[in-house]
Amino acid sequence: MAQSKVKVAVQKFGNFLSSMVMPNIGAFIAWGLITALFIPDGFFPNESLASLVGPMVTYLLPLLIGYTGGKLIHDQRGGVVGAIATMGVIVGAPDTPMFLGAMVVGPLAAFLIKRFDKVIEGKIRSGFEMLVNNFSAGIIGGALAVLAFLGIGPAVQSFTQVLVVGVDWLLDMGLLPLTSLLIEPAKILFLNNAVNHGVLTPIGLEQVQNAGRSVLFLLEANPGPGLGVLLAFMIFGKGMARQSASGASIIHFFGGIHEIYFPYVLMKPMLLISVILGGMSGVFTLVLLGGGLGAPASPGSIIAITAVTPPNGMVYFANYAAIFVATSVSFIISAIVLKTGKQVDEDMDVATKKMEQMKGKKSSVSSQFISTGLQADQVNKIVFACDAGMGSSAMGASLLRKKVKEAGLDVKVTNTAISNIPADAEIVITQEELTQRAQNKIPNAYHISVDNFLSSPEYDKLIENLQNGTSTDQSEGDEISEEPTIEENNDMLLEENIFINQEFKTKEEAIRFAGAVLVKAGYVEESYVDAMIEREEMTSTYMGNNVAIPHGTEEAKKAVIKSGFTVIQVPNGVDFNGEETKLIFGIAGKDGTHLDILSSIAVICSEQENVDRMIQAKTVKELKALINSK
Repeated sequence: MAQSKVKVAVQKFGNFLSSMVMPNIGAFIAWGLITALFIPDGFFPNESLASLVGPMVTYLLPLLIGYTGGKLIHDQRGGVVGAIATMGVIVGAPDTPMFLGAMVVGPLAAFLIKRFDKVIEGKIRSGFEMLVNNFSAGIIGGALAVLAFLGIGPAVQSFTQVLVVGVDWLLDMGLLPLTSLLIEPAKILFLNNAVNHGVLTPIGLEQVQNAGRSVLFLLEANPGPGLGVLLAFMIFGKGMARQSASGASIIHFFGGIHEIYFPYVLMKPMLLISVILGGMSGVFTLVLLGGGLGAPASPGSIIAITAVTPPNGMVYFANYAAIFVATSVSFIISAIVLKTGKQVDEDMDVATKKMEQMKGKKSSVSSQFISTGLQADQVNKIVFACDAGMGSSAMGASLLRKKVKEAGLDVKVTNTAISNIPADAEIVITQEELTQRAQNKIPNAYHISVDNFLSSPEYDKLIENLQNGTSTDQSEGDEISEEPTIEENNDMLLEENIFINQEFKTKEEAIRFAGAVLVKAGYVEESYVDAMIEREEMTSTYMGNNVAIPHGTEEAKKAVIKSGFTVIQVPNGVDFNGEETKLIFGIAGKDGTHLDILSSIAVICSEQENVDRMIQAKTVKELKALINSK
């Protein structure tokens, strides 16, 4: 148990380190390309444009890392304070690119401002929130910048120099190839990004400053060891493994998705020897011939490696030779393993399942788990997100919360606006059109796209995955309370706000009708109606089962006076982006007071039979009674 906890802690720490660098890889590549093109030894030497190189590596890249690290801890506010503190280590150690320093002070600053915010939560007088927030960020950030300038920057500079000296010693002693003993198995354990971007990249960038390139960028990114395994399966494999190896090799070599060969190695654990010796031979070739890259290659494809190779014929030769040698050695050993070992057609499926059991995630062929490092038994929080966080996400969260409770899982399910997704969300569920925004907001979460919040099959798949990864039941003290009935919140849904037998030509006409009802009832200001139309243009509020829940945008929350609903029955239907809607719930939500009612409606509408009865209701009283009876 202790070893398992240590393994999980190491994995989370490694993933956190890489998460500070990975979102900014584009900036690293931009810097590498500008360096390769315009420095005196570049493709197109240009003294004026080459002046970009120094400031980018000294200021831009560390500030991006510090901001990203802070944002991971405490969202935008943490990112800003993290960037302020990072400026302290940059100026405090001007001779060393402060990538490691940014990785330290960015999250540290965000952690401190997060603790401060918790201490003052609920204690600020109305009207003084902005004043306190801005000055607290400025004071804490400024103080940490001074501390970083005086102490952290020089300390990190000394530590970085020790690491560089250590790498140089390994190079001088010819021992750098031995790192493959750790790196190649770590890749199979999904620590590839953590090793590459969390450890090797900061040290490699320091080497680039002195030598113009670094061999460290190719220790993990070399596609040769994995390619050798896949080529061996193409020739000597059997069954599904042989059939799929050719496609996998293309994705691996040209796409840079190394994870795709992991199941093939797990199929035959002896193949670990192949990738280790392949990696060692590749590193030896790089050291012997003087290879290296000018910037991180991400992903580790031949295309990315070529793009960031310094413009030197011998360096190109060295890098390609290292890939070729690693591929050849890995291929030869893999061929021997496959020819001398027993193979059965089911091996591929067995290996994939083994990987899922080992890591609590699907392989790269069929799931996003591979890129997130998420394990089912580590899931504590699931977040439904929509634009405003008041409508579709609340209904989806209610339904999944009910399923989680029934399954006996100890997992928290919440909903929020996309802009407010918490940094500790492990699983994020959104409508398909909003998934990209959610991924940009929190790239390291496991993202699920649904097109029907009321009856998506993804809910049951997720519950099954979670059950396979955890058996912890909720304690009695954590029981989720029964949802309140409409009668218990009778000021939110009044009979005069329920309409039956309505006809609309367009969804805009229907939404404006619902908005006018909310305005007349005193729930919202008139500007909220236009915000409902704007929200619908972002992505449809159709929920499935002939139900739509139009509501305003996140910015329109200030136009909400108090929480309220309107229910509109449209027996002949109205088109919502190709979906026939017969029951419309117009929503205005303030301070979350509407969520209990919305949860009840979600549970009711998750069954088509209940929706059909409400559509067939003949009177307002009957429709309200049907809602409340469930």
